[in-house]
Amino acid sequence: MTTPNYAPGIQINAPISAEFAAILTPEAMNLVAKLHRAFEPRRQQLLAARVERAKRLDAGERPDFLAETKHIREDASWKIAPLPKALECRRVEITGPVDAKMVINAFNSGADSYMTDFEDSNAPSWSNQIQGQINLKAAIRRELSLEQNGKSYKLNDKIATLQVRPRGWHLNEKHVLIDGVPVHGGIFDFALFMFHNAKEQIARGAGPFFYLPKMESHLEARLWNDVFVMTQNEIGLPQGTVKATVLIETIVAAFEMEEILFELREHSAGLNAGRWDYIFSCIKKFKLDTNFCLADRAKVTMTAPFMRAYALLLLKTCHKRGAPAIGGMSALIPIKNDPAKNEIAMAGIIGDKRRDATDGYDGGWVAHPGLVEASMKEFVAVLGDKPNQWSKTREDVNVAASDLLNFQPETPITEAGLRMNINVGIHYLGAWLAGNGCVPIHNLMEDAATAEISRSQVWQWIRSPKGVLDDGRKVTADMVRALVPEELAKIKAGGFVGKFDRGAEIFTQMSTQDAFEEFLTLPLYAEL
Repeated sequence: MTTPNYAPGIQINAPISAEFAAILTPEAMNLVAKLHRAFEPRRQQLLAARVERAKRLDAGERPDFLAETKHIREDASWKIAPLPKALECRRVEITGPVDAKMVINAFNSGADSYMTDFEDSNAPSWSNQIQGQINLKAAIRRELSLEQNGKSYKLNDKIATLQVRPRGWHLNEKHVLIDGVPVHGGIFDFALFMFHNAKEQIARGAGPFFYLPKMESHLEARLWNDVFVMTQNEIGLPQGTVKATVLIETIVAAFEMEEILFELREHSAGLNAGRWDYIFSCIKKFKLDTNFCLADRAKVTMTAPFMRAYALLLLKTCHKRGAPAIGGMSALIPIKNDPAKNEIAMAGIIGDKRRDATDGYDGGWVAHPGLVEASMKEFVAVLGDKPNQWSKTREDVNVAASDLLNFQPETPITEAGLRMNINVGIHYLGAWLAGNGCVPIHNLMEDAATAEISRSQVWQWIRSPKGVLDDGRKVTADMVRALVPEELAKIKAGGFVGKFDRGAEIFTQMSTQDAFEEFLTLPLYAEL
């Protein structure tokens, strides 16, 4: 192990191998420190503003479009800055964590674009985060290869365009302290990637492109924009070189989509309909509302009224401002050992992408290389040889605040649905604690967002007067506690790898305790 000679105030409390030291150089860490010192106070103010807003929502306030930014929404003259060629065609984007096998397979998948993920599909252990940076640095330079289980993995000549998702504003990197304070995980991920790769990417005809998660307001977008401006100055890049797509995955951000594009307009690459976190956000924000209660997770699809309104508003907003609109993730994955189930799964994927393409979306997400071809066909069927549908402005769409808040379906809530939430929650938590943040469970690709729905639904069903099973039984904490051992036994019988006993303890506590935990990854991270 080696410890590079860092400037005063920079402290890393984790092992630094020679390989890690090549990423965690004094110069790269100076950039991390500079960004932290400039922006950490504002980040803390914005996190405090989230807490205050949550209290108002708990007290019954309803979100609405902002009066103070009405002039931005009504000014038809502004558009986002022109996009580089590399971001004009994004019909299918594949996403996944930063391990070497996933990175190579995703680049080679045939997708137009690959969002590599330091966030929801990645358990943020120290080794995962830094090894991920090593993998991406090598892949960009076409030097990444892997020998595993007798198979060789190497990059094709033609690979997908890279986009990087750093961690959300709420997450720290606990192993790195600047002046005694943990650095923000997202700034840490972003700065290291920019320092090592931005100029190399530009030289290879692409650029430093990002996905920004979990935002709750245009002020949070403004903060990212200011981070981009300073970083480009520090590295010596023209302003506007960085391009970022924002995931609209909170109900409150849905009311500020135009403002978010406006704040990032020099650096914007559009918006994405991040559906799973969006559903979780609705549950979280209205968890105490006795009139709010969603049905089994499997019943809450993109055709539910509130999800349909959100998807169409995002599409219209983007194309009005010259920005790409990217559809969200279908969690279905290929089922190799059951042709009948696989046919159903593929029909679900095809229907999802066909709806997005027909609506006017420019592309959509998949979680598995085996879904790229079928998804691409649906977009090509609508787009032909056009790279996108930016010209499809959807003037026919008119979404009111009440449409975004039309939360249906409320029924059915079933024992099978309750058991599925418990099973998925325990399975995912156990896998995450063992270092895996992207887990196929019951033929769906689960990440932190889908696990969040599972535990937050159970928490709310226990407390809501509408949390009643279709057979008339009220969902209670005792019912959940009784089902946990049964679902834990099923998981263990499946021969899966993970810390499932601990996962079951955490799931039980988080779903039955009085206080609602803001993000399940926060207490989990303390255990990593």
